[in-house]
Amino acid sequence: MLASWTPPSLLLLLLLYLLPSDSSVRWVSLRGAPLRHLLLDPQSGWVYVGGVDHLHQLTSDLEPMFQVKTGPHLDSPDCLPPIIPAHCPSARPTHNHNKLLLLEAGPGAEPGSVIVCGSLYQGICEKRSVSNISQLVYQSSNPVDTEYVAANDPHVSTVGIVLTTGGGADGPTLRFMLVGRGFTGKGLGDIPPITARRLYPTIFPRRAFGQEDELGKLTIGSYSEYDSHFVKALAIGDHVYFLFSRRDVRYKREYGTYVARLCVADRDFDSYVEVPLLCRGGHNLAQGAWLGRRSGKPALFVAMAAGWAPTSVSTDKSALCVYGVEDLDAAMKAARVSCYTKGGRGVKGQEEEAYVVYTSSSHCLTLPESSVSKYPCGGEHTPSPISGAKPLEATPAYTAATRLTAVASTTEAGHTVAFVGDREGRLHKVLVRPDGSGERYGSVLVDDGSAVNADLLLDAGEQNLFVMTSSRLSKVPVSSCDQHADCQSCLATRDLYCGWCVLEGRCSRQHECERHLQANNWIWSFDQSKRCVTVRSVQPANQSKDEQTQVTLSLALLPVLSATESLSCVFHGLPPGPASIAGTSVTCRSPSPELLPPPPSGRDHVILPVSLMFGQVTIAAADVAFYDCGAVSRLNRSSQCLACVESAWKCNWCPMDQQCTHRDTCASRHVILNQRDSSGPGQCPLVFGLQSSALVPVGMTSSVVLKARNLQVYKDEAPYVCVVDLEGVQVNLTADVQKSQDNTHTFTCGPHQFDYAVSQLVYSAAIFLRTGTRRIDTLPGLQLQLYNCSAGQSDCSQCRAVPKEYGCVWCGGSPAPSCVFNQSCAGVPADTCPPPQITQVHPRSGPLEGGVLVTISGSNMGMSYHDVMGGVTVSGVLCPPQPEEYQISTRVVCRLQASQKQRAGPVLVTVGTGPPGRSIINFSYQDPRILDLIPKRGPLSGGTRLTVRGRQLLTGHTSNLSVFLGSHPCYTLEEVSDKQLVCQTPPRNQTGKVLVRVLFGKAERSSPNVTFRYVEDPVITNATPTESFYAGGRVVVASGRNLDVVQRAVMSVWVEPVDVQRVRRRRRVALLSARQQVVFNGTMETVSERCAVLSSSQMTCPTPAVPPEVQVKGVWFQMDNVRVHYESIKGKTFTYHPNPRLFPLNREAPDAPYRFKAGGVIAVEGEDMTRAMSRQEVTVLLGDQECEVKTLDGTHLYCEPPAVQPMSADDSGGLPRLQVLMGHLQVDLGTVQYDGDSLLPPIPLAAQIGLGAGAALIILSVLVVILVYRRKSKQALRDYKKVLLQLETLEINVGDQCRKEFTDLMTEMMDLSSDVGGPGLPLLDYRTYAERVFFPGHQAAPLSRHLDLPESRRHTVEQGLRQLNNLLNNRLFLTRFIHTLEAQQGFSQRDRGYVASLLTMALHDKLEYFTEVMKTLLQDLVQQYVAKNPKLMLRRTETVVEKMLTNWMSICLYSFLKEVAGEPLYMLYRAIKYQVDKGPVDAVTGKAKRTLNDSHLLREDIDYCAVTLTVLVKNGAEVQPCPVKVLDMDTITQVKDKILDQVYRGAAFSQRPAADTLDLEWRSGQAGHLTLSDDDVTAVVQGRWKRLNTLQHYKVPDGATVALVARSQSSSGARVNQVFQTGEKTPMLESEEEEGLRLWHLVKSSEDPDIPKHRKSSMRERERAKAIPEIYLTRLLSMKGTLQKFVDDVFVAILSTKRPPPIAVRFFFDFLDDMAEKHGIDDPETVHIWKTNSLPLRFWVNILKNPQFVLDVQVSDSIDAVLSVIAQTFIDSCTTSEHKVGRDSPVNKLLYAREIPRYKQLVERYYSDIHSAASGCYQEMNSTLTELSGSFASEMNSLVALHELYKYINKYYDQVIMSLEEDNSGQKMQLAYRLQQVAALVENKVTDL
Repeated sequence: MLASWTPPSLLLLLLLYLLPSDSSVRWVSLRGAPLRHLLLDPQSGWVYVGGVDHLHQLTSDLEPMFQVKTGPHLDSPDCLPPIIPAHCPSARPTHNHNKLLLLEAGPGAEPGSVIVCGSLYQGICEKRSVSNISQLVYQSSNPVDTEYVAANDPHVSTVGIVLTTGGGADGPTLRFMLVGRGFTGKGLGDIPPITARRLYPTIFPRRAFGQEDELGKLTIGSYSEYDSHFVKALAIGDHVYFLFSRRDVRYKREYGTYVARLCVADRDFDSYVEVPLLCRGGHNLAQGAWLGRRSGKPALFVAMAAGWAPTSVSTDKSALCVYGVEDLDAAMKAARVSCYTKGGRGVKGQEEEAYVVYTSSSHCLTLPESSVSKYPCGGEHTPSPISGAKPLEATPAYTAATRLTAVASTTEAGHTVAFVGDREGRLHKVLVRPDGSGERYGSVLVDDGSAVNADLLLDAGEQNLFVMTSSRLSKVPVSSCDQHADCQSCLATRDLYCGWCVLEGRCSRQHECERHLQANNWIWSFDQSKRCVTVRSVQPANQSKDEQTQVTLSLALLPVLSATESLSCVFHGLPPGPASIAGTSVTCRSPSPELLPPPPSGRDHVILPVSLMFGQVTIAAADVAFYDCGAVSRLNRSSQCLACVESAWKCNWCPMDQQCTHRDTCASRHVILNQRDSSGPGQCPLVFGLQSSALVPVGMTSSVVLKARNLQVYKDEAPYVCVVDLEGVQVNLTADVQKSQDNTHTFTCGPHQFDYAVSQLVYSAAIFLRTGTRRIDTLPGLQLQLYNCSAGQSDCSQCRAVPKEYGCVWCGGSPAPSCVFNQSCAGVPADTCPPPQITQVHPRSGPLEGGVLVTISGSNMGMSYHDVMGGVTVSGVLCPPQPEEYQISTRVVCRLQASQKQRAGPVLVTVGTGPPGRSIINFSYQDPRILDLIPKRGPLSGGTRLTVRGRQLLTGHTSNLSVFLGSHPCYTLEEVSDKQLVCQTPPRNQTGKVLVRVLFGKAERSSPNVTFRYVEDPVITNATPTESFYAGGRVVVASGRNLDVVQRAVMSVWVEPVDVQRVRRRRRVALLSARQQVVFNGTMETVSERCAVLSSSQMTCPTPAVPPEVQVKGVWFQMDNVRVHYESIKGKTFTYHPNPRLFPLNREAPDAPYRFKAGGVIAVEGEDMTRAMSRQEVTVLLGDQECEVKTLDGTHLYCEPPAVQPMSADDSGGLPRLQVLMGHLQVDLGTVQYDGDSLLPPIPLAAQIGLGAGAALIILSVLVVILVYRRKSKQALRDYKKVLLQLETLEINVGDQCRKEFTDLMTEMMDLSSDVGGPGLPLLDYRTYAERVFFPGHQAAPLSRHLDLPESRRHTVEQGLRQLNNLLNNRLFLTRFIHTLEAQQGFSQRDRGYVASLLTMALHDKLEYFTEVMKTLLQDLVQQYVAKNPKLMLRRTETVVEKMLTNWMSICLYSFLKEVAGEPLYMLYRAIKYQVDKGPVDAVTGKAKRTLNDSHLLREDIDYCAVTLTVLVKNGAEVQPCPVKVLDMDTITQVKDKILDQVYRGAAFSQRPAADTLDLEWRSGQAGHLTLSDDDVTAVVQGRWKRLNTLQHYKVPDGATVALVARSQSSSGARVNQVFQTGEKTPMLESEEEEGLRLWHLVKSSEDPDIPKHRKSSMRERERAKAIPEIYLTRLLSMKGTLQKFVDDVFVAILSTKRPPPIAVRFFFDFLDDMAEKHGIDDPETVHIWKTNSLPLRFWVNILKNPQFVLDVQVSDSIDAVLSVIAQTFIDSCTTSEHKVGRDSPVNKLLYAREIPRYKQLVERYYSDIHSAASGCYQEMNSTLTELSGSFASEMNSLVALHELYKYINKYYDQVIMSLEEDNSGQKMQLAYRLQQVAALVENKVTDL
């Protein structure tokens, strides 16, 4: 079962949310709906979920840990695995439904595993790591029919349980799994419903999950007849119980629920017995079950549903029934007794009580009664399987109208609680009583509309429930007691778990309350008779703040306290005081007055809570009011006495003292008591009315008369004063008093002329009486109404509209008419008003249809609506006024009526019968028209800015103007002009044209020619790149469809401050899954950049700049109303990175200019320069010109500036500044100054000769000094440093040249990089790779061959080879076979490697077994070398196992090569090829000018120049020219190779034609065709030397046109052929002779065949004695410097530990460490050598030297020479010995003398990191080997390999047979006999069978 792992960072899983119905419920949404199974590890608390195609692992807090994808895969229920499409035509991509999810404990202290079974591949199972479910622990590579476990149908149930027997004195431990599964009718149809499956131990040939006869199974007669739906498997003691439903085939043939029981130790299933369950009320189908306890005894809780009789379909009618396990066992015992001893009959022998079920051949018997107890688990002679006929009955504890689907139970404080889930996503809480009845007391909505899964689990502490629905896993607490902060809310929950802990002041579970056993200390919320500790009454409830009293609290109940404990009273915010308890009453003393807080502003009292405290816990609380009588009077200044005596408090009024007090007496002895004690309010002195009119005109002298009572209390006869409060100023008037008989007084206030400043008609002024300093109360509401006729009455109509009682008239006197009081008018008041005056009309136009409201503003437009009714006309058309909009005199609003034609005219308003008022402004009737639209189309989602053009569009109110596209409104965006309006299009659900309608009020305008076309929304199918840096400005190219239909496209980014992120993380704010979009709130901001739409399929968007202190939360494209989130395009997230850092050119002195020598390149250093940027996107400016960017990597940028120093960009005349532009990021790196050397006059020739001679003399002198020093000095260290110094000097001298070469190379490689990483990387397929690695140099490897046998023998031979394959799977046979072959003298080293590779092929589908055999053989090898010299182990391939190790490494590291190392290796190869081909290469000797290998260095100075040929390439019917760069000194074959390289660039070498099958034609003029060849009649012959033809020989000019044409048969004769072998190309052989002539190309070989051998040797020594002059060493150094980056990339890819090293490397290094520890080898150098010999030397050096093993490329001799130096450098880097060089050291070692120490550190860190990493990767290794076995096994031609192996068996047949017969174990297994059988079948060998 293949699976892929998704780390939690790419898990777009899920996130925790708070449910609306219960804030304590947390949930997580998971992929793989419908989720099938839930598993909880009680030790770690981890949760495992199995769904469709997905497995999840989460923490106990539902935080995602790991996710595994398990499907879909190619499968068919009718086919057996492995699925091969050719053999299974019905195979389809099939979803994998999880069927089983179980936990298996590990042996001893080892971690266990998770057992996972799915519906694919006939229901096979696998084991996964408990700590990381993505890690595969066990999986069968080739499952057989006995390993099919689960049902292969998603709708058929499967249950299972893991059991362990034995251990210790009970014998060996056996761990197995009992599985119950329904009948599918697909695939294998004979899998029993209940089987036992082996888990541990799995000693070969036994397999995990295998069904073995000795483990047992339930044998039935008819699988389809007894089709069971399994619900649960449970273990109780020594028994296992299965709960299932099936049809009763014996009696009523109706469906019912059964419980079956088996003994755990029963291997024959003789103990099988089942009984039916009956849940009264017709509930017959079990839905879910739980093993719990009721009344302290085990019980089975079953959720049952009523079925549609007689089907197995469940209805919504359901119930919870509880069955005691004792009752269940008793029913089963009764069935056993009946079937064992009574033939299945009852007591009377008539009614059947038990029978043998499943059409078994057994029958009920009449055995002795002792047999029941004697054989508790049955026996061979007892009847089996047994079914009871009498059901075990139960009354429902809870019934529901919604189908119940799951149940779990627990016990709380002696009460049994059941949690029941239903199909609507609710979880019900049910109290189950001891008598079986129940009561639902609560429910939680977990997932609305989604059924609760039957796997309902409690956590280890039984504090929470894990509830699974279709796509959600929720964690629901069993109670939420701690959420209730007070007693009332706690008891209101009626939660069985909760109660109020009185003395602790919290809602808690009973056991959490320390004193819950004492009376009234824990109040159970479920008991409705219980009440909180509350205060019934407080005496007194209120009191004056100026006195201190005793406060008594009366309570309903009090908790029991000990004798030493007491309560205290605390008034809010004040120190606690002692409390005395008497029964249920508590008395406290109120606070002293000075401690009380003052009443709040505007209040006359303060309410303080008084709390009854136990320590810091509040037992009960009540409120006490403290009032302030003085505040009562102060708050009512106008009627203080009334307020005092009418207040709710006990306040009394002292009239003489003007004081409100709580005392009953006053200092003046006269008191007016509170209304509660007397008729106090009626005794207050009071001004109760006005005898004169309350209306007082301003500007007129008026007198006011007041009436008062109860003034007799004032005895001091102080005079009375009338006081009028006028705008904050008190006006005092003398008061003339008259006393009447009825104890009332009349006061006439002195005359006064009143006035006020505010501009309003009426002003209310307070008036009261004062005697002395005392203010006499005034009846509330008693005020003077001052009025001013002229205030606000600006015209005649407004004046005459004032009510008549005010006496206002319109007076026409001078200086101007005005509204005045009638007695103030000097003239005659006007009886009529002037005609209306109109000042404003709005709008000034309207449509012909009318309907708009016209607002007319002015004056004298009537005193009421009736004055203008019927008197308004607009442009001569009557306009009815609107009464609700009329304003007296100033405004008339009328509704415009229709007009038959366009017209314009004034507005007339007529009041009554007077003359009309006419407006100066004309009103126009207009006929607006729509003429055009811009644009005419837009996306369905809307958002297009639509411009509607027309005439007279500004008609009527703009607020009444609306635009519609069809029936949808188009929202106006800007001010409407007469010629155009702009609106934003709405979304629509279908494409097509819609009519544009413009509404002017009720008038509508449209045109059939003016339509807007909705088109499909723009779709973005790709957007690159996917990252930017914070500064933004990087261009993102988006491609797709319909991009040009939008008007405005932007790229937007949501950002959020980091501190808000931290808060959100703390609060667990949920993120959405990958398909949902992020929800943003007000804390987020948006930054955007406008995009440029280039075409319908492409647009470009600069990335917005983002501040570095924020976090990016979302990136999207906004195109009008269309929003496309970046993640939805290709599932990739857009990433922002920190800005790259660029360092100044002069880092030591940034202000100093950078000195530059013309002709070179400028190198810019930095960090992270390519993290979000490519070379093509970078612009570099030097002054006012561009510096051309040649290459860019993470730390360097190389650009080529102009040849002449540019001017400054600001025309200042200063030095130019170098500026790097990356998007919006602009970095100034300082000034640049060109060196003046180029400006100096040329050096004369004589001076040049002199300088050259001087330099040569100096060099010669240096060499002499060095030689003398070398002879005299014996200190190797100083010699080493001297050489290094000289090398460094040479490298510095060639530095500029290296940079230039490197820049050109990187330019070439950048063009190449677009082909790499995808299909452009020419990786070999696995078959070819394996063939070249396993069988190097073999022309016909077994992988490519087929069995060459006569058809008559083929079947027999293949049968024998399969038997040989079985023998090879026997470890003893295989090891004896290998050791026997290796002991034979004729068994050569080549044979050993060949046999090892054949074994690799044959066992490729069993790599786990192959690995174990290899480890066994290696252990033997270690034993041998430990006795000799352990450091020599694995140095060469001298044994079979060493070649097996090479092959094993090659298999395991293929994916690493493919994913990691392949690309840098290919780039290195291309870089080498590019550099080598740039210089001349001798076609005969293979020597090159550009190389790393001094033995392949072309030392002679060859004059050559580059030539660009125009090659005609045929592309279909079209011929296209292609420029190709070659050298004029290239041979014709070399030219053809370079042309093929360019034409077939990006294609694999094997897919292009060979050069020797093509001719090169030089085409000149119309018909001039000349075929060029390496050798023809024009070839130059000098003596016995014949030179190969070159382009220079043919005088082919630069720019010549050539073509490659297929070579004709006639012309293929006299050619110089080249040899190809396994992708390698070798140069022409020096010894090749042609008619006695020797061939040469660039140089003649020094190996003259006529020179004696000893002279040849001396010549080589003389040539060597030249000691590589510096010019040649410079060539090597230049080549090395140019390739350095690519060599580093390869080495880092191989040795980097930033990514986890390949599992095979970690596994094998662990094995070597174990071997060293086992054999007591503590020398780290030895282990280092072993690791080097097993990995770098055995595998990587082979790949580095032969990239054609991995890549489909051609490796020429000159390239091979370079690779050999690099491979040797890699070997030197892996050695532990100190790397010292001297003058005698090979030049190859000198080249990399500086780099090797750095590479050594890489190797040592690589080894160290692997060693220090946690070991224990064996399970992961086995999982990897299993996957590799399945992935590549089909590539191996195993029969051919077996046939080749048999040839070796046949060759050493007698020796192998003898070796097998000598071994005792081999004799027991009859290995020799089995090999003889193989021989008899394969070749009819006569044996002694």
